[in-house]
Amino acid sequence: MESKSVSGFSKLSREQKISWLKYHFLHQEEVDCIFDQYRLNDEVIQKIIDGFSENTVSNFIMPYGLAPNFLIDGQIYCVPMVIEESSVVAAASSAAKYWMDRGGFKTEILGTTKVGQVHFLWHGNKELIRALFPQIKAALLEKATAITENMVKRGGGITNVELIDFTDEEPGLYQIRAHFETCDSMGANFINSTLENFANSLEEFFVDHASIPDNMRDVNIIMSILSNYTPECLVRAEVFCPVNELGTFANGMMAETLAEKFRMAVQIAHIDPYRATTHNKGIFNGIDSVILATGNDFRATEAAGHTYAARNGRYSSLSYCEIKDGIFHFWLDIPLAIGTVGGLTSLHPLAKKTLDILGNPSAQQLMRIIASVGLAQNFAAVRSLVTTGIQQGHMKMHLMNILHHLNASETESAAAVIFFEDKTISFSGVRDFLMGIRK
Repeated sequence: MESKSVSGFSKLSREQKISWLKYHFLHQEEVDCIFDQYRLNDEVIQKIIDGFSENTVSNFIMPYGLAPNFLIDGQIYCVPMVIEESSVVAAASSAAKYWMDRGGFKTEILGTTKVGQVHFLWHGNKELIRALFPQIKAALLEKATAITENMVKRGGGITNVELIDFTDEEPGLYQIRAHFETCDSMGANFINSTLENFANSLEEFFVDHASIPDNMRDVNIIMSILSNYTPECLVRAEVFCPVNELGTFANGMMAETLAEKFRMAVQIAHIDPYRATTHNKGIFNGIDSVILATGNDFRATEAAGHTYAARNGRYSSLSYCEIKDGIFHFWLDIPLAIGTVGGLTSLHPLAKKTLDILGNPSAQQLMRIIASVGLAQNFAAVRSLVTTGIQQGHMKMHLMNILHHLNASETESAAAVIFFEDKTISFSGVRDFLMGIRK
């Protein structure tokens, strides 16, 4: 059997990579044209995009949509969203317009602290390392000054350093946990560079300090890395209004009924992890879309959010709903460690344009916007679930994808939209409809 393994793949030119791919896996002469089709004509920008990752041969296109009418803390935004799922942008836009007429979204930054860790093994006396830690901390901070001084000038830096003892769970295991303020940058490189400096300084401290016995000088650094769990980098977004101002809904549902069913739906997501997972996925439909549009890291954002959802020992809803004294109150607390300078936010042309559209916000302002979009998406989804059901709106959006797949003309598509207005939408049903009118 012919081997499909390869050595030195990264050193091949783009054309050579495609030829190898075509020969071993695709066997299609036109494959290089497909990859070329999605490359940019601007060679300078394409080179920048190629540099974002490794072994790149093309670009993968995602829809870039706009959700208008977001009234957030008294300011109106049009929010760019990057997502391939039908109905997400439409739902966020609908919820934004709904709450614009009821005071809009209110937000509060609950914290901006990020965390990094140096994990190490040391099998000496616990009391000794605890007694020495104030000196260790001072040495770490002093020797990291060259790395931190520019961040300090911008108003950030290291805000705290603490020793965490894990020796009851793993013999000899400790952690130095550092807390950081990184201003408008996400700060990953800054944090990781500081932590690696900490690791070197820690080893030096144990070698040089006179009060440490010779048989206790051996420190084994396991790893130095930031944590994507940032429960102290937290933002709250909320909406509220009198129940009687909620309006009426599909199928004639009155405001009082909607409010109570909505509250119960959110409560179910606090009780049942199966429901909570789907509930929070809907929140991240909105959040991830803006994270992607701004060139931030959606994987880190989701990891932090899901961990935060399980912080009390059981996975549950990230959003909350309360009806008290006739007021409907719906809110979301979400950790968001993001940036508006550095990384892809400064390199990707559409990420930069997104920030322009949003008024070039600070990191804290962007946290407020992203949390509001997540709450809007959650509101729209739960509102649909407790009124018409999620499929009605979703499948209407999906209808257009089916029509595109079946190469429907504009006339056929218009007829299909009318025909399926009050009917169940399925791929086979749309296909049969098109076959019927084509005959």
